[in-house]
Amino acid sequence: MKDSIDTFRPAERIASLGVSEILQIGARATARRAAGHDVITLGAGEPDFDTPDHIKQAAWEAMQAGDTKYTALTGTPALKAAIAAKFDRENGLTYAADEIIACTGAKQVIYNAMMATLNPGDEVIIPTPYWVTYSDIVEICGGVPVLVKCEADQGFRMTADQLRDAITDKTRWVMLNSPSNPSGAAYAASDLQPLIDVLLDAPQVWLMVDDMYEHILYDGFTHATPAKVDPRIAPRTLTINGVSKAYAMTGWRIGYAGGPKALIAAMAIIQSQSTSCPSSVSQAAAVAALEGPQDFLGERCETFRKRRDLVVDLLNGIPGLSCRVPEGAFYAFPDCSGLFGRLTPEGQLIEDDRAFCAWLLEAADVAVVPGSAFGLPGYFRVSYATSTETLELALSRIADAVARLSER
Repeated sequence: MKDSIDTFRPAERIASLGVSEILQIGARATARRAAGHDVITLGAGEPDFDTPDHIKQAAWEAMQAGDTKYTALTGTPALKAAIAAKFDRENGLTYAADEIIACTGAKQVIYNAMMATLNPGDEVIIPTPYWVTYSDIVEICGGVPVLVKCEADQGFRMTADQLRDAITDKTRWVMLNSPSNPSGAAYAASDLQPLIDVLLDAPQVWLMVDDMYEHILYDGFTHATPAKVDPRIAPRTLTINGVSKAYAMTGWRIGYAGGPKALIAAMAIIQSQSTSCPSSVSQAAAVAALEGPQDFLGERCETFRKRRDLVVDLLNGIPGLSCRVPEGAFYAFPDCSGLFGRLTPEGQLIEDDRAFCAWLLEAADVAVVPGSAFGLPGYFRVSYATSTETLELALSRIADAVARLSER
């Protein structure tokens, strides 16, 4: 066994990559909990609600009916029909069956698209902060992530000027996520149109849109998706969604997308040589999610809104922290740079966001994710997809830990 370890050689494509920092922090929190500490983890990117009963019932019925075999590569006819109806009903987008693909999670949708289209050196523009997987997938597929820094004072949204400046003759894709993980920022139609105008002048650039959190929006904010805002960009737009967040189905692993037929066909080639079809039972459950009752979505969104208000208020009440009010998703993304340069009681310097988050885990037994993991140092992500009582306790611990820091 030792000889095998000594001679193992990983592929160069993953040499600069590692396991997601979110998962690493989760593992450290789990280890600390196993050692007897009462750790609160605010790093989870999944709703704390259960999958609705009617969806679970559909899965059970599918199993009882023997729907446990391989399905069509890109999704069952029933699921594709449900996805097409969803896009039409909620987004005003029309897709034929051969313009839709269902995958084992939205992450695979993104991977399939990048693997099917990127050549070595092709560039992908990604506004930061961004979901950690975006840039890693681009690199695995031979592309070059081009990160565009979007701070809190611009609403964590990329401007048309920033996009224009980032485009080169090597640009292949632009990625947009609204509402955003990790910032909760969302693009209104008026924010999207200037970006689309830039892309209309750059015909070699395609647009990848991650709408996963579209049903988690607050204060009357209306979801907008680029292919509907301006249909001229639709022929080179891949619109991605899934059932994980809105329907609390993270473990069911169903993501989907609508886009040009040629792109979907190329993505299907990649999928055919990796996972083949998504789970047959999960597809049946996803049909029930998309076609069944939708009233609970608003109820759950209201619960998230109340938690958002609580978390943002408590964070802004802690000296040295500043938190913008997010439009959607279930994350807050506070600025912790006001604490840099302070010392812990043990004399450790809080020099950056990673040091601050490590200190919170050690001193407060609260696990959060540093903004550096999302491409924007100086911040940290708080998931409020947990109970009000847990959030109040966690924020109290954070406040106490910050109070123990001293000036140099």
